[in-house]
Amino acid sequence: MTAAPREPVVVDELVTETAHRLFNELCTHEAVQAAEDNGAAPEIWDAFCETGFDLIAIDEDAGGSGGTLADAAEVLRMVGYHAAPIPAAENGILGGWLLASAGLDRPDGLVTVIPPRAADGGWSGGGACSVDIAGDGSATVTGEALRVPWARSAEVIVCVCECGGQPVVVAVPAAHCEITPLPNMAGEPRDTVRLNGAAGRAAPAPDGVNADSLAQRGALSRVALMAGAIEKMCQLTVTYTNDRVQFGRPVARFQAVQQHLVWAAQDAALVRMAAECAAREAARGGADFEIAAAKLIANQAAARATKACHQAHGAMGMTQEYPLHHYSRRLWSWRKEYGSDAHWSAVLGNMATDAGADGLYPLITDGSAALQ
Repeated sequence: MTAAPREPVVVDELVTETAHRLFNELCTHEAVQAAEDNGAAPEIWDAFCETGFDLIAIDEDAGGSGGTLADAAEVLRMVGYHAAPIPAAENGILGGWLLASAGLDRPDGLVTVIPPRAADGGWSGGGACSVDIAGDGSATVTGEALRVPWARSAEVIVCVCECGGQPVVVAVPAAHCEITPLPNMAGEPRDTVRLNGAAGRAAPAPDGVNADSLAQRGALSRVALMAGAIEKMCQLTVTYTNDRVQFGRPVARFQAVQQHLVWAAQDAALVRMAAECAAREAARGGADFEIAAAKLIANQAAARATKACHQAHGAMGMTQEYPLHHYSRRLWSWRKEYGSDAHWSAVLGNMATDAGADGLYPLITDGSAALQ
């Protein structure tokens, strides 16, 4: 019996054009540098929120802007492309999604999320909190979380906890937490959060919302960000090597430099394709295989592409005055979040083992559809 064809998932070009135009105007070299010094860029964030992009992929009846997860991933690609120093992933497709899924009220201010901690130590940061819930939904939360994105700027911090063997979504006002500001390699806030009996609100997580699904959406968000950053980094490198003249000709005409450009361009195309495929399947439903493969591809490509682009730039790529480091430092940071190479390699290996000899080829060709 032939399966019914799946509906296509298409991102409106207006989403890309609007985000690109917004960030192109606001995310200047000086603005990104200033955000690293200040730990925030409120003027960029306010303009971003005015477009409704901050809540894209959240249903309108839950206070969001509507749209699909693929739309949200495309916006995140533009965030990465412009090195926009804003918590777009945390506020929308992660923390905002958790609140909407559990039916918890959304605050007017910024929402961030505590990443789950991998049992195998497969990524940096995260935490596991314990919670006591009263009959009226009020909650008392205890625990510590490391490298929480943008916690110092948030109004509410959201996490997924276990209570009575079932996942629950917990929202805690940031004012009730002890927050120690820390940056990642790119200067983005990755703060330590301590919840010493912090008071918040809790609600049962619906089916499909748990620590694993949060980890997958987090991984997808990083893949989308990395796809944009690698693409822009490659474009900077092509422009620079065509403008830089050595021995009477542009350095882009030297074969050794051309090899770096080809490698970087291949990785940029590969990660963008993986990000779009994973986002499309996630918008349709299950995308366990696609997200795992995409994060592994993005992690490995980020290491190769940053090496190639810095090699082609030479010393110029290491200066504060030139923007290449805005992308390479973000890539080095994002590749460690929501899953290392070893973590996602193990996940994919387990999927292949579980599929067995007869199921391996369908897994590769059909992806997550073969797991259902």
